[in-house]
Formats: sequence, structure tokens, C-alpha cells
Amino acid sequence: MNAPSRAVGSLAADQVQEVLLAAVAAPSLHNSQPWRFHCTPEAIELYADRCQAIPVADPDDRELVLACGAALLNLRLAIRMTGVQADVRMPARRREPDLLAVVRPAGRRPATPTGVALATAIHRRRTNRRPFHPTPVPQAVQNQLRQAAEAERAWLAIPEQPQLPKLRSLLHQAHQAQLANPAFAAEWRHWTGRDIDATDGVPVRSSGPAPEPQDEWVLRDFSSGRANARVPGKDFEPEPLICVLGSFQDSRSAQLHAGMAMQRVLLTATAAGLSASFLSHAIEVPAARKELRTLIGGGLWPQAVLRIGYGSPVPMTPRRSLDEVVDGEPAPNRPG
Repeated sequence: MNAPSRAVGSLAADQVQEVLLAAVAAPSLHNSQPWRFHCTPEAIELYADRCQAIPVADPDDRELVLACGAALLNLRLAIRMTGVQADVRMPARRREPDLLAVVRPAGRRPATPTGVALATAIHRRRTNRRPFHPTPVPQAVQNQLRQAAEAERAWLAIPEQPQLPKLRSLLHQAHQAQLANPAFAAEWRHWTGRDIDATDGVPVRSSGPAPEPQDEWVLRDFSSGRANARVPGKDFEPEPLICVLGSFQDSRSAQLHAGMAMQRVLLTATAAGLSASFLSHAIEVPAARKELRTLIGGGLWPQAVLRIGYGSPVPMTPRRSLDEVVDGEPAPNRPG
């Protein structure tokens, strides 16, 4: 691995490599990894990589920006673990539309105990698409998840029991709407059910079992029909903890903050021994997202729907190498 090979700010070259490896461990839609980094002597610049965009499911690049926000939080936490302050600036969009953030590692600042716990969870976090155990998540842990979202200027709504039938219906409607779109189906087949040597997308080993009619919450087959037969009795849990991560605005900056909040929630869950996966179709279908916004009170813009519970260990999804995502020059804009 050749990139990066330079010191940045207060970080030595080997520390730069370490914090970038933490950044790219973030989750992304279909494990698309839509980020690029450019290192200067003073800063690490984060760019949206639109060559990794998923235009049918995510036509406005909202989930792309969320993923970059998750990578940005990992980068911040990893820098603080070295004892260095991470000064984050979000530049105006006009001059370089794909430049999302500039992180300057400068000065000394030790990590807090919470920061250490979250940073330690970065490489243990997985998107777990398999069934969870039926054990409920304690209220105290739910409160920790809410506080994690609030720390990054977002809000975590946990629908109450009377709201769940409507949410379940909304998810089914969104799923059917996507299945009826041939362009979505083709895009889905492109990104899911990939072979073991793939460096992005969802490989079969990380896809979880194919859903069956009794699986009311988990509907999508990430194996593209290649999953092994399900072990008898291994159905998905009937009552997972469902959380809706929302922002108070829907601008690009708000979406980037929502991505950081989403990742802080996921790392908090990981540190508490929990697993999580995404129910993204409720966000990707505009009509479903509108209904979801009404369901959670109308004051938030839904950015991510999380299924959280106690799961069994799962393998990490693959990652592109740093050579593929760290540029000697700033990341190019999307052609055309």
C-alpha cells in the first residue's frame, strides 16, 4: 500500500494511514464507499466520489453524503485517538462542489473516555443483515443512542408501539415500489450478491439470509438470489428496535451532520454489544419518506432508518484500498 506517504499537520505518515483506514471503515449504501481523500501538508480533504454513486436508489446523492459524514466522524475520532485536535471546516459548495470537509490535525488534545470507546468500536462495527436475538434493547441503552444523535446535531426518533404497523406498511409499500422499477432492479443486481474477491458492494457472505413472508421487517435480498438456504428456526426477530435518524434541515450540510450522527449512533450501539442494519427503502422512495416524516411528527427530515438488536458476529464487508481512495490530486467531479 503506497498511499498515503506524507505527514499531515501534527500527524506522522503512519498515523495518517491509520486514521484514513478508520475513515473508510464507515458504512455506505450497498457498501459503495463513495468517498475520496486528498492529503496536503496541513489537512485531509474529504470529497464525494460520484463515480461510486447509486443514482436510481439515491438520485439526489443524499445517502452518498450521509456515508461521507460517517467517514468524517470516524476520521475525527481516529485523529483524537492520537492525541491531536481535529479542526473540521465545511467549505462553501460553489467553488468545489464535491469537497465536503477539510480536516486539519493540529495541536494537542487527548481523547475523552467516550471518544476512546467510540474509536475502539470503529473496526468492530458491522452492518448485520442476519436475524437478531429477540432480547429487547434496555431503555438505558436506547437513551444512550438518542444522546449520541443529539451530540452531532441530529435526533433519533424511536417509534412507539402504536406507530409500528404504519411503519411496517410504509416499508412494504416502498419495497414494492422499488421492485416495480426495472432500473432499480438492475442497479440492485449490480451492487449486491457479489463474489468474495469484490472490494465494494455487498458480497454474498455479508448478505444475510433471503427474507421470507414471515419476515415482516426485513424484506430485501442482498444476495441477489445467491444466499444459502436458511437454517430452520432462524427467522428474523418479530420486534426489532427501529430507530429513525432525522435532521432539522435537509441541506447538504445537514445531511453531512446526519451522517456523523448516524455513525455515532452505530458506534454507540457497537460499544454496547448491539448490531444494526439499515431499512433504507423507507428513505429512498419519496412518497415513503414523506409519510415517514409525518409519522415521526413532521419536524424532522428522515435520513436513515436503523434496525438495532443483539446479533451474532458477522464478517466485515470488503473495502477498497487506500491507493484507490486517496488522491495525489483533488478528486474529480462527475463527468458531464
